[in-house]
Amino acid sequence: MNLATAATTTVKTGAGSLASIVINGGTMGSITVYDSLAGSGTKIATIAAPLPGMVLPYGVRFATGLTIVAAANTDFTVCFY
Repeated sequence: MNLATAATTTVKTGAGSLASIVINGGTMGSITVYDSLAGSGTKIATIAAPLPGMVLPYGVRFATGLTIVAAANTDFTVCFY
């Protein structure tokens, strides 16, 4: 799923796996990933200083859902299943 705005977005409800995050461009700002249906709870990852072209492999399971909080209009792709 591609995201490109400063927002809190639930990209999947229920259990699954975060495979990777690819930083495409835009205005760089921190990205926080939660195992939750809200922008809080169990933190999976924090990308404090993303740069265009970064490919961040995770391979991490989540149980409740996958919610992403983007602090700026960073354009990035979340790969999950």
